[in-house]
Amino acid sequence: MARLSSAQRRVELVQAALRVIERDGVHGATTRAIVAEADMPLASFHYAFRSRDEMIRELIAFVVEQEGLAAEGSLRPGTDIRGTVRAGLQGYFDLVVADPNREQAMFELFHYALRTEELRDLPRLQYERYHRTAAAVLEAGAAQTGIAWSIPVADLARLLVTLTDGLTLAWLADRDDAAAARTMDFAADTISAFAQPPTPKEHTQ
Repeated sequence: MARLSSAQRRVELVQAALRVIERDGVHGATTRAIVAEADMPLASFHYAFRSRDEMIRELIAFVVEQEGLAAEGSLRPGTDIRGTVRAGLQGYFDLVVADPNREQAMFELFHYALRTEELRDLPRLQYERYHRTAAAVLEAGAAQTGIAWSIPVADLARLLVTLTDGLTLAWLADRDDAAAARTMDFAADTISAFAQPPTPKEHTQ
């Protein structure tokens, strides 16, 4: 087996941990189960991470980044802001549908952290990442379509995350694609209602 760099080892362990959590739940994701899934010796885990908690933090960051990239990748030049937001929502939803077990794992990690003293800061950090990612997508959409948001983008990002949380939980419960599409239409209408033309800049002499 080729020798892995420290960074690559961390990536493979995080991906293995996610697969174990998807299959066996958080409690099944012991360090031994994770290294077995990654086909690595136990020492590799302790070489890459100081603790299982550190690995869980990186796992959450990894999944949130994937979701943000999917949404940003759905932005299309030349569309209006409503179409841009709707495409971004579809990109996120397509990621959920492609791997629903990953979303279930993320919700399980969230609730596990809420009940675990050593991880009590993780839910806040997880949602801070969600809010930053949503804000970046909204800012990119505004720049692309030439609009300005009428309320602070941080507040709008929080609304967007609230809507996508509801979308995800409802779809995981009923797997109703048509209902999810209607929810995304409503969400796109709601978000785009806060768009306005940019204020013209005053010209100086």
